[in-house]
Amino acid sequence: MARWTHYRFRSVWDLDAPPALVYALLEDPGHYPGWWPQVRRVTPADGHSGTAVIRSVLPYEIRVTLTGLLRDPSRGVLEAALGGDLDGWARWTVRPRGGTAACRTRAVYEQEAEVRAPLLRRFSLAGRPVLRLNHTLMMRAGRRGLTARLTAPPEAV
Repeated sequence: MARWTHYRFRSVWDLDAPPALVYALLEDPGHYPGWWPQVRRVTPADGHSGTAVIRSVLPYEIRVTLTGLLRDPSRGVLEAALGGDLDGWARWTVRPRGGTAACRTRAVYEQEAEVRAPLLRRFSLAGRPVLRLNHTLMMRAGRRGLTARLTAPPEAV
């Protein structure tokens, strides 16, 4: 495996909302485009898989097939296999934050993936810092979007 095309990401989102609500929103990727601007489109294939089109700052769309591997609300874990332009996995872990506070959540996103898209593979060595920054900016926007979604009045959703 070429190491320059292999990526590991970890993002931590501290949110002022109950863990069960955060988990419920994260377990429904079909609604991600409504609050996460870089997730352009999600098309369900069946009850546990679908495709997503993602584009952050770089003028390039990534097409990913997501297949659910683990959905465990009691442990707050969501995990999916990634295929298509990326090959690997992604996981959300949702837990209460700050002890037993019912309205504070820490959502941890972890991803390990091998870039499969030919253009991204060619760009991976020289562009690695840019690709990592692109991912960081996407995750920041996702956190902001989810925060706005969590604080929106029910009729605005």
